[in-house]
Amino acid sequence: MKRVVGIHERLPIAETIPLSLQHLMAMFGATVLVPYLVGINPAICLLMNGIGTILYTIVTKGGIPAYLGSSFAFIAPILAIAPFAAGTDTPPNANFPLAQVGFIFFGIFFVIMALIIKKFGTRWIDIVMPPAVMGAVVAVIGLELAPVAAQQAGLTGTPDGKVIAVSLITLLVTVIGSVVFRGFAQIIPVLIGVVVGYIAALFLGMVDFSGVAGAGIVGLPRATVPAIHWQSIIVIAPACLVVLAEHISHLIVTGKVTDSDLVNEPGLYRSLLGDGLSNILSGFFGSTPNTTYGENIGVMAITRIYSVWVIRGAAIIAILFSLIPKFSAFIQSIPVPVMGGVCIYLYGVIAAVGIRMLVEKRVNLGRNYNLALCAIVFSVGVSGATIHIGTVALSGMALSAVTGVVLSLAFYIFGKFGLMNEEYDPTEQLED
Repeated sequence: MKRVVGIHERLPIAETIPLSLQHLMAMFGATVLVPYLVGINPAICLLMNGIGTILYTIVTKGGIPAYLGSSFAFIAPILAIAPFAAGTDTPPNANFPLAQVGFIFFGIFFVIMALIIKKFGTRWIDIVMPPAVMGAVVAVIGLELAPVAAQQAGLTGTPDGKVIAVSLITLLVTVIGSVVFRGFAQIIPVLIGVVVGYIAALFLGMVDFSGVAGAGIVGLPRATVPAIHWQSIIVIAPACLVVLAEHISHLIVTGKVTDSDLVNEPGLYRSLLGDGLSNILSGFFGSTPNTTYGENIGVMAITRIYSVWVIRGAAIIAILFSLIPKFSAFIQSIPVPVMGGVCIYLYGVIAAVGIRMLVEKRVNLGRNYNLALCAIVFSVGVSGATIHIGTVALSGMALSAVTGVVLSLAFYIFGKFGLMNEEYDPTEQLED
C-alpha cells in the first residue's frame, strides 16, 4: 500500500525536490503553451505562476495543495483584444498590455467573490450561470480555438509535407500516449508529445536555434506595464465566471483526493482570495491569468503525496527556470506545427470537458429551458456572430457567455413570476 503524505507534512529536501519536479513537469507543457500562443515570453509566466502559487499557499494558510498555472479560458479573449498568430507574428505581442487591465479586473473579481462567498455562499452562481450554460460555454472555448490549431498544423490552405508530418507525429504521440501511457507518464502526454514532435522537426530542419544562441544565461524576464484599455474588461469578464466555476470544482475535487473538507477549512473564500491576489499581481507584471491546475490534482491522486511543501518546491523551481533566458528562448524555438498538432488535441479536450460538465452535472436537456440555454450558447459561440458595443466587439466565447447569463437571469425572473411553462430549477439533475 502506498504511503500517504498529508497536506501539512514536510518531507526531507532530497525527497521534496524530485516530487516538486514531477509537479512542474505535469503543468509545464500547458502553462508555457498559453504564453506561446498569445505571443509573450513564457519566462514571465513561469515567474509569476511560481510567485502566485507561493502567495496562494500563504493566503490559504498552507492548507490547500494547489498549483496556479496559465489559464486556457483566457486565450480567446486575449487574442480578441491583442491579435497574435503564433509562429507567423514575431513575439512579443505589442498589444498584450491592452489585455492586462482585464487580468487585473479578473483578480479583483475573485477577491470580491471571495468576500461575497464568505458572506452568502455559492448558490447565486447557479442562477447567473447554471450548469447548462457553464458546460456549453466551456465547450465553445475549445470549438472556437480549434480552427486556429488546424491552421497551425498545416491542415488548411496550401499543404506542406513537412509541416503536416510534424504536426501529425506530435498529435498521434499525444493522443496515443494519453490512452496507453501508465504511471507518471500518463499525466504528461502533452509534454511527451511536444518533445517527440520537436525532435521530428529537428530532423527535418525546421528548428531555428538562433534565438537560443543569442539569449543570456541568467536574467530577469521582462515585465510589461498594463495599458489603460477599459474595453478589455468587457471582453474578459465572461471568462471570469467560467474560471470561477472551474476554481470551485477543482477545490472540491482536491478535497476529495486529499480526504479533506477544503471548502470549509481553510475555506473557499481563502482559496479565491489567494488566486485573486495572484492574478492582480500577474496583471501588473505582464503574465497571463492563473488558475488552479487539474494536472497537479492528477499527480496527487496517483502518488498520494499531498504535501503543500512539495507544491511550494515546484513554485520555487519554476521561478528559478524563469531566470534562465536560454531556457525561455528554447521554448520559443518550438516550431508552429508541433504546437498545432498538440493544440488540435488540447482544444478538443477543452470542448470535451464542457460536454463532460453537462454529463457530470446531469443536466436535464428534456427541460425546455436547459435545451434553449445550451442551443443558444453553442450557436452564438461558434457561428462567428459579433456584437459591437461602442468600440468593443463581443464574439465567440465572450458573446456566448454574456448571452447565457442574460438568458439565465431572464428565465430565473420568469420562473419567480410563474411565467415558465414548467417549473424552473437550473440545478435539476436527471434521474437514474
